[in-house]
Amino acid sequence: MNAERSQVWRVRTPEGVAFSFRLASPALRGVALTIDACVVTGAWSIVSIFVRLLNVISADLAGMFALVGVFVLSQGYRMACEWLWRGQTVGKRVMRLRVVDEQGLRLTFAQVALRNLLRFVDVLPGAYLIGGVAALTSRRAQRLGDLAAGTLVVWEPAEPLPDLAALRGEKYNSLRAHPPLIARLRQIVTPGEAQAAWQALARRERLDAPARVRLFAELAEHFRKLTPFPVDAIEGVSDEQLVRNIVDVLFLSRGDLT
Repeated sequence: MNAERSQVWRVRTPEGVAFSFRLASPALRGVALTIDACVVTGAWSIVSIFVRLLNVISADLAGMFALVGVFVLSQGYRMACEWLWRGQTVGKRVMRLRVVDEQGLRLTFAQVALRNLLRFVDVLPGAYLIGGVAALTSRRAQRLGDLAAGTLVVWEPAEPLPDLAALRGEKYNSLRAHPPLIARLRQIVTPGEAQAAWQALARRERLDAPARVRLFAELAEHFRKLTPFPVDAIEGVSDEQLVRNIVDVLFLSRGDLT
């Protein structure tokens, strides 16, 4: 095994944002592969009913349909899921794995298609021997399909949620003096927006200083555009602290507004 192989791969995007990936282990990938195989097998059990009916009409037509069906289910399923679910299949979702671009760029359909089409080579001569050897000897645990497509399979463990008490700390939350504002925020901020702010706080230590400043500047500006903020609620408050204050009032119980 390559002595320089690491369990973490760090990249810096063209925009200058630096972050790290946790590479998926062969064991996790194997379990995800097994789950996906079960999904494909289950789908094929349904499709095979139509194949048997076609066989009554024409054996050649049934054979052609079966060949196309096997390809669509085995490869089309993975391509469609990884493209529509941003690098995930059912198995990868269950195991919290994701296919990503190795340079931190947006995953393209060409990459998704290439890594899956080369799966035919990776499985040779059986049981993913070629792909397994490539993944074990690659610095970034890449099988041949990943090497050709410039992709990685990463593990996304459940993010530790920020401790709201720690977020509030000893700092006064200026928003809590404005219950009507809190009510509006809880009404107009979508769950996705609230979760994005929450996750930004959870991951802030992973970002370098310039990226962290830009991220919280964008989040704070987004929230300021949603509803007017009283001057005394935001005056002298940094962008990151404003996001902290918003997360504080969004996720605390309503009875805690004192």
